[in-house]
Amino acid sequence: MAERRAGSAESIAQSGKMAKFRFQDLEIWQMAIEIADELFDIADDLDRRRLYRFAEQLRGAGMSMSNNIAEGRGSNSTREFFQFLNIARRSTFENANILILLKRRDLITENILENLLDKLDHLCRKITNFQKTLK
Repeated sequence: MAERRAGSAESIAQSGKMAKFRFQDLEIWQMAIEIADELFDIADDLDRRRLYRFAEQLRGAGMSMSNNIAEGRGSNSTREFFQFLNIARRSTFENANILILLKRRDLITENILENLLDKLDHLCRKITNFQKTLK
């Protein structure tokens, strides 16, 4: 499903066709955007099954990770950026919870669950480590 995407944010920004924001260089933002793409693919499948509320919740939580990293990076205050990172980190937990529920309802496979939980855990740890560099 990833091949239908027009291109990564990084490749588009490097092509000189659009302005590049400073959050785009953050590894944690890049990871969050990649995970969100996978969550959106699941949400699209949920929409096809007419499970609109599940899809909406997954999209919102998926966007929250990268949105909060980006918004926090735009802050002039390290303390404020730290708080936005806290929200992004908590969103990894929200996404994990949603995915566990989807698996319990047999709406995703065990393989998809394990893969995404690993990625979410890795992102969560990266955000925590990044926060330590801000102190």
